Amino acid sequence: MANAYQDEQFGVLKDKYSKGPFGLGDPDDLTLRRVEKEIMIPQKMKEIAKREHCSTEVQTFGECAKQAGLLLTFQCRDKANLLHTCLSNMYKNEEFVERCTQEYLKDRTEYRRTGKKKLIKRV
Repeated sequence: MANAYQDEQFGVLKDKYSKGPFGLGDPDDLTLRRVEKEIMIPQKMKEIAKREHCSTEVQTFGECAKQAGLLLTFQCRDKANLLHTCLSNMYKNEEFVERCTQEYLKDRTEYRRTGKKKLIKRV
Protein backbone atom coordinates (compact mmCIF):
# COMPACT_ATOMS: atom_id res chain seq x y z
CA MET A 1 0.00 0.00 0.00
CA ALA A 2 2.89 2.38 0.70
CA ASN A 3 4.36 1.59 -2.74
CA ALA A 4 1.25 2.87 -4.54
CA TYR A 5 2.16 6.48 -3.74
CA GLN A 6 5.91 6.35 -4.35
CA ASP A 7 5.73 7.60 -7.94
CA GLU A 8 3.38 10.48 -7.13
CA GLN A 9 4.71 13.72 -5.75
CA PHE A 10 2.44 15.81 -3.61
CA GLY A 11 2.91 19.54 -3.44
CA VAL A 12 1.11 22.68 -2.50
CA LEU A 13 0.64 24.02 -6.03
CA LYS A 14 -1.70 22.66 -8.68
CA ASP A 15 -0.08 20.67 -11.49
CA LYS A 16 -0.47 23.44 -14.05
CA TYR A 17 1.62 25.75 -11.81
CA SER A 18 4.34 23.25 -10.90
CA LYS A 19 4.76 20.94 -13.90
CA GLY A 20 6.82 21.61 -16.99
CA PRO A 21 10.49 21.05 -17.77
CA PHE A 22 11.75 23.24 -14.93
CA GLY A 23 8.85 22.92 -12.49
CA LEU A 24 7.71 26.45 -13.34
CA GLY A 25 4.32 25.49 -14.72
CA ASP A 26 2.85 24.04 -17.87
CA PRO A 27 4.23 26.03 -20.83
CA ASP A 28 1.09 25.36 -22.87
CA ASP A 29 -1.33 26.57 -20.18
CA LEU A 30 -2.99 29.80 -21.33
CA THR A 31 -5.12 30.48 -18.26
CA LEU A 32 -4.37 33.61 -16.28
CA ARG A 33 -4.19 33.86 -12.53
CA ARG A 34 -5.78 36.78 -10.73
CA VAL A 35 -2.44 38.46 -10.01
CA GLU A 36 -1.52 38.24 -13.69
CA LYS A 37 -4.80 39.82 -14.79
CA GLU A 38 -4.75 42.59 -12.20
CA ILE A 39 -1.04 43.40 -11.88
CA MET A 40 1.29 41.83 -14.44
CA ILE A 41 -0.66 42.58 -17.62
CA PRO A 42 -1.55 46.19 -16.65
CA GLN A 43 2.14 46.74 -15.82
CA LYS A 44 3.09 45.45 -19.28
CA MET A 45 0.39 47.64 -20.84
CA LYS A 46 1.76 50.72 -19.08
CA GLU A 47 5.32 50.02 -20.21
CA ILE A 48 4.32 49.44 -23.83
CA ALA A 49 1.98 52.44 -23.92
CA LYS A 50 4.67 54.74 -22.52
CA ARG A 51 7.27 53.42 -24.95
CA GLU A 52 5.23 53.20 -28.16
CA HIS A 53 2.09 55.33 -28.00
CA CYS A 54 2.59 58.08 -25.41
CA SER A 55 6.30 58.70 -25.77
CA THR A 56 5.93 62.40 -26.60
CA GLU A 57 3.69 62.97 -23.56
CA VAL A 58 6.16 61.10 -21.34
CA GLN A 59 9.03 63.18 -22.71
CA THR A 60 7.28 66.53 -22.26
CA PHE A 61 6.19 65.64 -18.73
CA GLY A 62 9.72 64.49 -17.87
CA GLU A 63 11.25 67.73 -19.14
CA CYS A 64 8.69 69.80 -17.25
CA ALA A 65 9.34 67.82 -14.07
CA LYS A 66 13.10 68.39 -14.36
CA GLN A 67 12.62 72.13 -14.78
CA ALA A 68 9.94 72.53 -12.10
CA GLY A 69 11.65 70.60 -9.32
CA LEU A 70 9.51 70.64 -6.17
CA LEU A 71 6.80 72.69 -7.86
CA LEU A 72 6.08 70.05 -10.50
CA THR A 73 2.69 69.29 -8.95
CA PHE A 74 1.49 72.77 -9.82
CA GLN A 75 3.54 73.69 -12.88
CA CYS A 76 3.20 70.39 -14.77
CA ARG A 77 -0.44 69.63 -14.09
CA ASP A 78 -1.50 70.14 -17.72
CA LYS A 79 1.25 67.87 -19.04
CA ALA A 80 0.42 65.23 -16.42
CA ASN A 81 -3.22 65.37 -17.50
CA LEU A 82 -2.21 64.88 -21.14
CA LEU A 83 -0.11 61.86 -20.18
CA HIS A 84 -2.93 60.44 -18.05
CA THR A 85 -5.42 60.90 -20.91
CA CYS A 86 -3.12 59.18 -23.39
CA LEU A 87 -2.53 56.21 -21.06
CA SER A 88 -6.24 55.94 -20.20
CA ASN A 89 -7.15 55.84 -23.89
CA MET A 90 -4.71 53.00 -24.43
CA TYR A 91 -6.07 51.04 -21.45
CA LYS A 92 -9.58 51.27 -22.95
CA ASN A 93 -8.44 50.05 -26.38
CA GLU A 94 -9.47 46.37 -26.57
CA GLU A 95 -6.99 45.54 -29.34
CA PHE A 96 -4.14 46.95 -27.29
CA VAL A 97 -5.23 45.02 -24.19
CA GLU A 98 -5.42 41.79 -26.20
CA ARG A 99 -2.01 42.43 -27.77
CA CYS A 100 -0.41 42.98 -24.35
CA THR A 101 -2.11 39.89 -22.94
CA GLN A 102 -0.81 37.77 -25.82
CA GLU A 103 2.70 39.19 -25.39
CA TYR A 104 2.59 38.40 -21.68
CA LEU A 105 1.42 34.84 -22.35
CA LYS A 106 4.16 34.39 -24.96
CA ASP A 107 6.82 35.62 -22.51
CA ARG A 108 5.43 33.41 -19.72
CA THR A 109 5.36 30.36 -22.01
CA GLU A 110 8.97 30.97 -23.03
CA TYR A 111 10.00 31.37 -19.38
CA ARG A 112 8.24 28.17 -18.37
CA ARG A 113 9.77 26.31 -21.31
CA THR A 114 13.38 27.53 -20.88
CA GLY A 115 13.63 28.73 -17.28
CA LYS A 116 15.23 32.00 -18.44
CA LYS A 117 13.63 35.34 -17.68
CA LYS A 118 13.30 37.93 -20.40
CA LEU A 119 15.13 41.16 -19.73
CA ILE A 120 12.73 43.98 -18.94
CA LYS A 121 13.45 47.20 -20.79
CA ARG A 122 12.19 50.09 -18.71
CA VAL A 123 11.35 53.50 -20.10
